[in-house]
Amino acid sequence: MEEKSFMFWKVGFLVLVLIEISYATLSPTGINYEVVALVAIKNNLHDPYNVLENWDITSVDPCSWRMVTCSPDGYVSALGLPSQSLSGTLSPWIGNLTNLQSVLLQNNAISGPIPAALGKLEKLQTLDLSSNKFTGQIPDSLGDLRNLNYLRLNNNSLTGPCPESLSKIEGLTLVDLSYNNISGSLPKISARTFKVTGNPLICGPKANNCSAVFPEPLSLPPNGLKDQSDSGSKSHRVAVAFGASFGAAFFVIIVIGLLVWLRYRHNQQIFFDVNDQYDPEVCLGHLKRYTFKELRAATNHFNSKNILGRGGFGIVYKGSLSDGTLVAVKRLKDYNIAGGEVQFQTEVETISLAVHRNLLRLCGFCTTENERLLVYPYMPNGSVASRLRDQIHGRPALDWARRKRIALGTARGLLYLHEQCDPKIIHRDVKAANILLDEDFEAVVGDFGLAKLLDHRDSHVTTAVRGTVGHIAPEYLSTGQSSEKTDVFGFGILLLELITGQRALDFGRAANQRGVMLDWVKKLHQEGKLNQMVDKDLKGNFDRVELEEMVQVALLCTQFNPSHRPKMSEVLKMLEGDGLAEKWEASQKIETPRFRTCEKRYSDFIEESSLVEAMELSGPR
Repeated sequence: MEEKSFMFWKVGFLVLVLIEISYATLSPTGINYEVVALVAIKNNLHDPYNVLENWDITSVDPCSWRMVTCSPDGYVSALGLPSQSLSGTLSPWIGNLTNLQSVLLQNNAISGPIPAALGKLEKLQTLDLSSNKFTGQIPDSLGDLRNLNYLRLNNNSLTGPCPESLSKIEGLTLVDLSYNNISGSLPKISARTFKVTGNPLICGPKANNCSAVFPEPLSLPPNGLKDQSDSGSKSHRVAVAFGASFGAAFFVIIVIGLLVWLRYRHNQQIFFDVNDQYDPEVCLGHLKRYTFKELRAATNHFNSKNILGRGGFGIVYKGSLSDGTLVAVKRLKDYNIAGGEVQFQTEVETISLAVHRNLLRLCGFCTTENERLLVYPYMPNGSVASRLRDQIHGRPALDWARRKRIALGTARGLLYLHEQCDPKIIHRDVKAANILLDEDFEAVVGDFGLAKLLDHRDSHVTTAVRGTVGHIAPEYLSTGQSSEKTDVFGFGILLLELITGQRALDFGRAANQRGVMLDWVKKLHQEGKLNQMVDKDLKGNFDRVELEEMVQVALLCTQFNPSHRPKMSEVLKMLEGDGLAEKWEASQKIETPRFRTCEKRYSDFIEESSLVEAMELSGPR
């Protein structure tokens, strides 16, 4: 009887444990397994500057943590902690972050062995542990990372042989094992660049001059013949062998030099113009590589007379290439925070893959140790911001029909970035100054992807909010967290700029009203005075029905709660006349008191953000 009672107690206890585990996993307050792994990593590291301060075990979602990036489906996809003065060891719990695609821990003082658990990260593409104090052998398990492209373990204190398992990875672009204490023979690794300089146990005394490929030494005849009378014959054979060896080596050098030269000639338009310390082996296909000298000449030494605009990402210059082609050269001002050549190349490649009629095409690039430049087509009609107030023969350069077409074109471009581009790109600074106009006044969205390009070391939660006051969504301004709904907010403000012909911050001031454009437009809409907000330069030449529709779409896009804002696909449909009435009616059912409270708070955010720089990139580009 006691035995049965004991068994019943054990089963009951097990059920309670399972229920508790299920509750912790499924409930909103349960602990995420990725949170547990990240906190374990944090606990093994010494963080003198508290960069990991907001990594909290009680948190449900690590996607808001600094230095953590998540995929669209909410899993941790990148861990970026370069140059943060971290020490301690790297926890094996990192192997539980099975959706990681990028691990960047370079330029710290992390010691101990490299965890073999890294081999569990099947999706990993970039692993950079360079310039730390890692010891021990390189784990064989790294050979299981079949999607790995970039492996940097240089400038550590690693010992033992280079794992044969690395030869199984077919897609490697770069493997850098230089300046360690690796010994033994090297496996045949298929990487385009394989660096082992500075490993004396492989390279011998002239380690700094050795390359990644080591030819086998030619054999000489054995010494020690039985008969001294054969000494003349021996010397003859040695001389012949030496001559043959020298001739063969010279021939090999000539052949290798010829192959390198031919390869350089073939690929000279797709290699990065960088110093030896950077990796020049990333091919970006259709993108053209420009030399700094070439772009300096095209812009007349970056003459101030050729400046088309200044913005948060840098200065834009008009340039004329040697063949007469007009281009816009963007000289990035934050090159020094790009965080690594490989990452910069990856982001540029991502931007270059976004090809759409309403997106500004990236033509080429130039990168050196101290410069990052991007080359775009020249837009003869400048930006929407620069043309809104322009007159052509006494008539506005942008009449109502053109403004409506600009709204549609911009919506199509943002829709492509958000829902059709892989990976999706968040613009983070949608405004009239960043919408360019081609020779047919067709809208072309510019500067997309640059915020991510310069802020990639952090997650989508950035320490520096990039954008323009009056265009920044309230959740981005207050928390630094951006999403595609941040762009939807900016698009709503853009619609109001197109309607009013004025900058977001200037509209209310022109009417002697306190607050930003959004607050003033809501007031006019509630009072039924939409005609008062239309650009006076249009002189009444606009469609009243389309005006009502555009204002409603703008107000839907600028709702305080980002979850209430429509997607860009829905915005485009509404601008084309499909589904606006239903969306507008549904928006009116939102709790009015709470919504109005939030509206007031947005004005407060703007008042408190006077230190945020209002960035304009006006003029033709």
